[in-house]
Amino acid sequence: MKIIKTVSEMKEIRKQNSDKKIGFVPTMGGLHNGHLSLVNKAKSENDITVVSVYLNPTQFNDKKDLETYPANFNDDCALLEKAGVDYLFAPTYPVMYPDDFKYKVIETDFSKTLCGAKRPGHFDGVLTVVMKLFNIVRPNNAYFGEKDFQQYKLLKGMIEAFFLDINIIPCPIVREDNGLAISSRNRKLSEKGLALAPKFHEILSGKGSIEDKKEALEKAGFKVDYVEEFDGRLYGAVFLEDVRLIDNV
Repeated sequence: MKIIKTVSEMKEIRKQNSDKKIGFVPTMGGLHNGHLSLVNKAKSENDITVVSVYLNPTQFNDKKDLETYPANFNDDCALLEKAGVDYLFAPTYPVMYPDDFKYKVIETDFSKTLCGAKRPGHFDGVLTVVMKLFNIVRPNNAYFGEKDFQQYKLLKGMIEAFFLDINIIPCPIVREDNGLAISSRNRKLSEKGLALAPKFHEILSGKGSIEDKKEALEKAGFKVDYVEEFDGRLYGAVFLEDVRLIDNV
């Protein structure tokens, strides 16, 4: 696996492989089996697999959340090397934002709901950084997990709105045996928190009205951020031990 740090080098690699099919998995680090499932799918469907590891500050509306994000670059490198990734793109803020985030990609409708309503500016950061990554890597196929289903829908809409020649491929949520959606943020939970966390998915996917589910989550020990239905899918976000967890069914 080759580690790339600059835009010019990544673009040169793309140029040299213009006849190859490239699969791309953008990540913020703190890699786990959910990410690895995306990598494996990319590897099986493309000639070359590129993964980016970039903890993008522009999508964090809470500075504390950014500072405590559980990521270790050396651990991530070892996992990706073992998984057989061809190129790891690992830029810094000055590389990704030479404009210091003066230019942005924004969406004015769906991004203001659900997680977007609770995290102002979050999706501006997501859409902007992914557009930049798409322009640098120029993949044929890009892989995103369905745990962040709102993010996937917004990125799909961006690709269509700007006529990008990229297939965006949603991948099923990877869960622990107990139903908990695998997430980097789970590492911030205590043992007690990890034992309680699976109740989130259990209640969200169970019977009852949205109000019933909110009440059941609060009773179980979660602080509900939102539980809302949109377009036939039920989305939820909760806090447990000050850690924000999301899921959808």
